[in-house]
Amino acid sequence: MKKIITISREFGSGGRSIGKAIAERLHYHYYDKELIEKIAEKSGLSKEYIEEKSESSKPESSFKYAFLGPNLFHYSEDYLWKQQKEVILELAETGNCVIMGRCADFLLKDREDCLHVYIHADLSFKVERIVNLYGETEEKPEKRLRDKDKKRAMNYKYYTERTWGMSQNYTISLNSGKIGIDKCVDIICDLVKNM
Repeated sequence: MKKIITISREFGSGGRSIGKAIAERLHYHYYDKELIEKIAEKSGLSKEYIEEKSESSKPESSFKYAFLGPNLFHYSEDYLWKQQKEVILELAETGNCVIMGRCADFLLKDREDCLHVYIHADLSFKVERIVNLYGETEEKPEKRLRDKDKKRAMNYKYYTERTWGMSQNYTISLNSGKIGIDKCVDIICDLVKNM
């Protein structure tokens, strides 16, 4: 039985809902916002900074620093990556869990006890979903989706030298718009129990 599930997902595909439902059904720990809190504790960086930088943007110029204490500065993006990596590796040793995003599939790629999942969906499904969840904004939902996923892909490429969303990087890739959120949960839970 697999004890670690990593879930990478396109924005609006329902990946977070799928991850939460899997964790609840299997009684696994769930790490998404909780992961940000653990990285903040370890790094000394703010949760807001981590949320903004750790998954959804390409690291900026190495001249940007993060203040970490009296007279102590680090190159913030590389420092954040190192802290994030350490937290994910530590969590993988603590027991059954679902880890959302943050290159966890790459960081844990050599472990036999992991199931790596990629959740995607057609644009129309994602547009409807984000408008229902987050409401309308001045920015078109299609642009919000493209921008968010572009940043995720750039960040993933920068740190892993792999292409985000490429099927070879995952155990399974599911189209939540075609299969449905609940069926995705069923499929993943079944795989976890039988692999």
